[in-house]
Amino acid sequence: MSAKFEISFSKSAKLSGGLAILLKTSEADTAAGADIADPAGVIAKASKIARFSAKSLAALDLVAPEGAPVERIIVLGLGKPADLTVHDWLKAGGSAGSRIKNTEKATIFIDAPGADVSAKAAADFALGMLLRAYSFDTYKTKKNDDEEKQAKSVKVTIVTADAAAAKRAFADAEAVADGVNLARDLVNEPPNALGPVEFAARAKELEKLGVEVEILTEREMRRLGMGALLGVAQGSVRPPRLAVMQWKGGKSKDRPIAFIGKGVVFDTGGISIKPAANMEDMKGDMGGAAAVTGLMHTLAARKAEVNVVGIIGLVENMPDGNAQRPGDIVTSMSGQTIEVINTDAEGRLVLCDALWYCNDRFKPRFMINLATLTGAILVALGNSHAGLFSNDDPLAAQLTAAGLVTNEKLWRMPLGKEYDKMIDSKFADMKNTGGRLAGSITAAHFLKRFVQDTPWAHLDIAGTAMGSVQDEINQSWGSGFGVRLLDELVCANYETR
Repeated sequence: MSAKFEISFSKSAKLSGGLAILLKTSEADTAAGADIADPAGVIAKASKIARFSAKSLAALDLVAPEGAPVERIIVLGLGKPADLTVHDWLKAGGSAGSRIKNTEKATIFIDAPGADVSAKAAADFALGMLLRAYSFDTYKTKKNDDEEKQAKSVKVTIVTADAAAAKRAFADAEAVADGVNLARDLVNEPPNALGPVEFAARAKELEKLGVEVEILTEREMRRLGMGALLGVAQGSVRPPRLAVMQWKGGKSKDRPIAFIGKGVVFDTGGISIKPAANMEDMKGDMGGAAAVTGLMHTLAARKAEVNVVGIIGLVENMPDGNAQRPGDIVTSMSGQTIEVINTDAEGRLVLCDALWYCNDRFKPRFMINLATLTGAILVALGNSHAGLFSNDDPLAAQLTAAGLVTNEKLWRMPLGKEYDKMIDSKFADMKNTGGRLAGSITAAHFLKRFVQDTPWAHLDIAGTAMGSVQDEINQSWGSGFGVRLLDELVCANYETR
């Protein structure tokens, strides 16, 4: 379990007990202690002995430093000031957060000549601390002594020149952290606790932030003709839901932007059942829906000046006697028919009805869907990038740029007529899989048939939403991937302010 932080900002701080953290760039004087009282010159001596050069994330840990008013000093390297990015500040915050143990208060100083230590940089540092602090221990009934000690909140003061501006920037950063951690919670929840109905209820809670939320039941979806989504759900005793979330922060005349998430709360593969090994990971097959929900939380919490629609299709894919079979033909809301070749290619069946519904009802400026859609994208990109498919170059460029800022990186994959032909069916308008070759691309082409001329992007996050590489700002199995990425997209390109 990680420490929980109560973060504030100040122009100065008087030290008395607790922990002090000094952030230094490689161009700072390692002998200097910034605002840390160091009458015995302990920092300078230790830096010389340890040959500490303030390389990025390098740390010098001084316990009970002679003559200092604090119990412990940590000097944390930031690297070259000219190279510092948003993500570097996040990583530094995460690294600092991981080192705060068994203390009630910590004071953080920044000694970074040559670097742009803006209010936003201080807020990004604090955001890194909050993201690193996340842990999912809801179902643990026993904790060891260290966990019990760390369960208490730590009061953290970040000393920065413009404390008031940092506090304002941190309000937005805290909204981002809450959205990411909500997405992580949803992905980490066990499947017996989070079915479609329970997930929809979690989405409904966003009404407290001013989000308008509608929950469509099976009866309403049947009336709309969502035969593709309902076909996936028919093998489960748990009824499907479609959650429609609207944040109206922009001008009333502005068309909304839209985000759609795949929410398969557990995926057995249906009749085309998956192997038993690692099937427990399929509780995370709703990572796209989790990201959309977390994003809506963030946008509402920070009062984003934009109109946004978030739609998540929530189903469970089970193999009972009523489950759909390979060879079945279903009719989507669009009227297009689909031959089900493999019942484990189910996410696209959920998304196609959700995409059509969104486009038909809201006429959005663009649609972006997120889905843990294919194992093929893992083969292609591993865990470092999500796959990006799009029918619109400007939208793809904006997403790629947002990924570079947030380090939630995307790699654009090809679309083309030769791939589209691979999902043509002998018996229906299309089939739900084109076979093993180009599996992530043919899945994208399937979705593309349901977006018409609306600018659209599909993010295949199978390698990044769950079980991804852990780092300084994420130690969770469910990463919350997509929330920061899409918040940056909105903030940089679509808000009216």
